[in-house]
Amino acid sequence: MKARVHVTLKPGVLDPQGKAIEHALDTLGFGGIEEVRQGKVIELTLAESDPQAARSKVEEMCRKLLANTVIENYAIDLEA
Repeated sequence: MKARVHVTLKPGVLDPQGKAIEHALDTLGFGGIEEVRQGKVIELTLAESDPQAARSKVEEMCRKLLANTVIENYAIDLEA
């Protein structure tokens, strides 16, 4: 089973990388962008066939390592 974890900063948390991307896009002529927020995607291949067990395992991974839940949100996509 494959899991994809999308980690993004929570609203209100400063995102200096997003600001740098926003500025670079403006410099390249891509105006009209109001805000850029950047994040990361983590792809995992699990030796698990039960979707509930897989989601539970990935949730624990997120809480313990993959996301800083104080300042980041995460979303999990599973596919068989």
